[in-house]
Amino acid sequence: MERKLYDAAVQGNKLLLINLLEEDAVLLDRFITGCYPETPLHVASMLGHLDFVNEVLARKPELAKEVDSRNSSPLHLATGKGYLGIAKSLLQVNPDMCLVCDIDGRNPIHIAAMKGHLGLLRELVDARPWAARLLMEQGETILHACVRCNQLEALKLLVDRVSDHEFVNRQNHDGNNILHLAIASKQTEVINFLISRTTINVNCANEDGFAALDLLSQNQRNLEEKEVAESLQRMGATHAKDKPLSDSQLKAIRTKILSFTCGQSNAMSSKSKKRRNKDADRVEKKHNTLMLVASLLATMAFQAGVNPPTGLGKDNSPTGSSATKPNPTERFYLLGLDTYNTFLKSNTIGFLTSLSIILLLVSGLPLHRRFFTWVLTVFLWIAISAMSLAYLSSIFAFVAQHEDSAKGIGVGISVLAWIGLMLLLLLGHTIRLATKLIRCRLHIPGSA
Repeated sequence: MERKLYDAAVQGNKLLLINLLEEDAVLLDRFITGCYPETPLHVASMLGHLDFVNEVLARKPELAKEVDSRNSSPLHLATGKGYLGIAKSLLQVNPDMCLVCDIDGRNPIHIAAMKGHLGLLRELVDARPWAARLLMEQGETILHACVRCNQLEALKLLVDRVSDHEFVNRQNHDGNNILHLAIASKQTEVINFLISRTTINVNCANEDGFAALDLLSQNQRNLEEKEVAESLQRMGATHAKDKPLSDSQLKAIRTKILSFTCGQSNAMSSKSKKRRNKDADRVEKKHNTLMLVASLLATMAFQAGVNPPTGLGKDNSPTGSSATKPNPTERFYLLGLDTYNTFLKSNTIGFLTSLSIILLLVSGLPLHRRFFTWVLTVFLWIAISAMSLAYLSSIFAFVAQHEDSAKGIGVGISVLAWIGLMLLLLLGHTIRLATKLIRCRLHIPGSA
């Protein structure tokens, strides 16, 4: 049934409307209580079907205040199309719809002025004159809208009927009054009208500090514009730079400078804080890595200390009898006193150094500086080197037990390669640390 009613509104078929309402008396009520993107009255008002609109308003005048999905009333749509008769019918039912703004912040009077529908504009202003004084987006008045749309006649009508000195000189959010807009868009007739027929402030400065004469000087290209400039000067217009600043303007300038300075300072502070946070996260990740590696090394050293290498369980006695078989520790000890001592010392150093790293990290001391992180890293190198030496001592013992010279040469090369790598890393990091310390001492940029 609603679909048929929409079709009737599109066609403007008043007879079909009457027949549908005879079949369903509450059909129009459902458009008030329900949720529809638009009502049949919207459709008929937009298409200019006056008889259909009058029939709907006679039966259900409440529909005149319903709005569509863009918050537009039937009066908005009729005004936009310039349908004077429909607008009059809607105004008779509910003149307060002149005050309702659509999704773009415009009421029917704004639309009539922007479209240049003078007859409609008179009817709407007569119905609700204070609706013309409602502000639009960006703090603009209906006079700003007339200038933007180059509607001089609508501007004249509104100046005569609803404006006063304050309304004519009202500035938008950019500080521009209607004279600024007229000069910027080179509307000579509008400029001459404002100068001769209104109390426009010719020396008003916008947010950029430009008065009307400043804008005209920038755009002055032909004789007609020069005549406008002369007219402005006769009205007492001056350049903004020639006009002394008031106390309020000076205060505003100081406020802007202060806010800009504070903004710059806050931006720098924010960058510094982000950099510090990033450094702290990097140090924290490195500390977690140190803790993990040190724990693994300590576990390895503990296991090797309580269970020394056994030479693969090889029996070192001449007879191999159980009566003369030494225990595992003795077996490793018998392979060489020096080798056993080296293993014991290296394993102990690795174990204690790893425990020292763990103890320092869990102690709660402020170890977040890069120097202390470097110190902990050096400790870790010592622990790794000590555990490596303990491992190599065990391998030497095994090689010595089997008297395998080829294996001994291979182990020796491995030891030399490892020592060379550790020395190279130690030298590189030492040079890096020394360079940073020198830069910090000499205050050279890039030391951070």
